[in-house]
Amino acid sequence: MIEAQELTKRYGDKLAVDHLSFRVEPGRVTGFLGPNGAGKSTTMRLVLGLDRPAAGTATINGRPYSELAQPLRTVGALLEARAMHPGRSARNHLLFLAQTQGLPSRRVDAVLDLVGLHEVAGKRTRGYSMGMGQRVGIAAAMLGDPSVLLLDEPVNGLDPEGILWVRNLMKQLAAEGRTIFVSSHLMNEMAVTADHLIVIGKGKLIADCSTREFISRSSEKSVLVRSPDADRLADLIAAEGGKAIAQGPSDGQAAALSVTGLEAPRIGEIAAANRIVLHELTPQLASLEEAFLELTAGSVEYGGGETPIAGAPAVASTTTRGSSR
Repeated sequence: MIEAQELTKRYGDKLAVDHLSFRVEPGRVTGFLGPNGAGKSTTMRLVLGLDRPAAGTATINGRPYSELAQPLRTVGALLEARAMHPGRSARNHLLFLAQTQGLPSRRVDAVLDLVGLHEVAGKRTRGYSMGMGQRVGIAAAMLGDPSVLLLDEPVNGLDPEGILWVRNLMKQLAAEGRTIFVSSHLMNEMAVTADHLIVIGKGKLIADCSTREFISRSSEKSVLVRSPDADRLADLIAAEGGKAIAQGPSDGQAAALSVTGLEAPRIGEIAAANRIVLHELTPQLASLEEAFLELTAGSVEYGGGETPIAGAPAVASTTTRGSSR
């Protein structure tokens, strides 16, 4: 488990992390979201002991990172995947890390197999693609078979097959009872990967809840209605204070309406009272991206025009380097 209590960090006059408290529980994938400049990378660095907080504490399984006897056996981290000597092979890079922690060399072969790099493990990493570099970073994070994983943008540079592989890996590791804490700017991927979300803005906690609950907080709710008498139903909905936008027929089905301002039960009652047949009546939630943009709109530090920036790719790492995002 990861726990932060009143975690605070300043860089000069900038308050990067502002009295932040949260817990990352084992057995589920916890997504870590926030706009650019929210303090996500700084928070991860504080958890890993790479930066010292101005106040507050961060612990892993009840201990600060500096007090872990064999850190790689407890926690694996991916903060900057390409933080490796370009003249070394992936195997030698991982072997060096294993030797610093007293890990057996067989673990190197095990993680190379895990990430699918066994056949190219002897090649120098300067020739690796970004996606291959990400896989080496994930292999390094898994080297000690840790119970806790912190992953910053783990799918950066991966192709669709690689993204699916990382998604399934995180879900499998969480199912084994491990603590998985993953930061990503890819909202669609987080929507299908994360069970729980911790969302911050300007260093402060915005939300700490299940992914489904976070999406349900958005005001962007509508109801999809299909009816052979859609035009009449639209007029009745408008008379009740709702708004119905025609979506048009689909594959020979009845015309569809997207209704806002009225809940599904009330739409059903209106249709029944006026003897209007309904073929579909389905509440629609906002997407994770829509909910994120709405609920973090007041916490955006960098933006263009009136559209908040939901996040930008960050390079991820297994060493002591990182950004202050």
